[in-house]
Amino acid sequence: MAESGAFKTLNDKDVVSTRTLLHEAIPITGTIVSGTYADGNIKNPPHGMYQSVYDYPYLSSSANHIFDITVGIGTQSGLTVASQPDKKKNIYNQMAQLLVGYDHTGSIQRFDEDGNIIGGGTKLDSVFVIPFSRLLVKDEIKKGTFQLELGVVSAHDQAGAVFAKRIQITDYSGSDGYFVNSPVGEYGVLYATASAGATVLALNKRYPVGLLYYQAGIAVISGSVFNDSVDGGILHTGIGSTCLLTDSGESGFNAVTASTTQAIATAIRNRIYNVQFNNTTELNSTIYFCRANHQEFNYSTNPTYTNASKIRVKTNSSDEPISYITTIGLYNEQNELMATAKLSEPLKKTPSTEFTIRCRLDY
Repeated sequence: MAESGAFKTLNDKDVVSTRTLLHEAIPITGTIVSGTYADGNIKNPPHGMYQSVYDYPYLSSSANHIFDITVGIGTQSGLTVASQPDKKKNIYNQMAQLLVGYDHTGSIQRFDEDGNIIGGGTKLDSVFVIPFSRLLVKDEIKKGTFQLELGVVSAHDQAGAVFAKRIQITDYSGSDGYFVNSPVGEYGVLYATASAGATVLALNKRYPVGLLYYQAGIAVISGSVFNDSVDGGILHTGIGSTCLLTDSGESGFNAVTASTTQAIATAIRNRIYNVQFNNTTELNSTIYFCRANHQEFNYSTNPTYTNASKIRVKTNSSDEPISYITTIGLYNEQNELMATAKLSEPLKKTPSTEFTIRCRLDY
């Protein structure tokens, strides 16, 4: 702050930094993902490595990209992949090296269903991946808020009956049970529970089926969610493995062996009943407490404040000087103006009054 060319230095007690987390609910219904626009909001790039989903027909200027779907198959999955084997392997390796990283030998580490990367937990080698748009995720997905419901009826029917039996995938322990040993930040384990249908899961319990990377906004989900217990999955044998594609010749997620990534992505997308989570926007602020003590800033720097060497606002020489604070200026060490803050209305300042004006910079 300056008065007639004089500056007042702000010390450590006058400056404080704060962090505020803002959250927004993001609901993505299955009707948006498939059905409403007759797949006009679905974009299949010519390379065939993933499928993109928009909230409107993607050729529209108002369309927003909301997420992608892709499939990754690790070299140790045990599956013999006939369709796009290299692309599915490359997707797995790309996602794994980004999200899991490398071990001490320089090898890409595999996804682990309980997050215990170094230990001997069950590895996830056949997965589908859903990277959400930064437009939705913002700075991160709020821990403990993620929900994804999938229809798992065995028959291949997208007319509504597919949702008669559903599982719900959540990061229910994410708020206090997340991990921090990922190159991209924090992540939590995704668990599947029955959502609709009495005999959906093999047992009435939560199954670890994937990982959710909060800052990256990426969900990695095991293909076991579409397999029954006979095929090594979590579904009850009474409903059988989900028939993702009628012409694949394979049941459950094993359909990825003979089908393209985009065909599998379409089949998975058509079984999404609902997706919802809260995003997080981190708002960092620096607050400057600009204090005008009673003996300070009682005179204006405005050249019209005086007339013929007399202060205009004083009638008698014994009257108190009066000034009006309208603007706060923040200067650097070289006395160069860096920022200004305008008050909503002028503050009358006299030797008998003091003010503390709070200036906040958000970034």
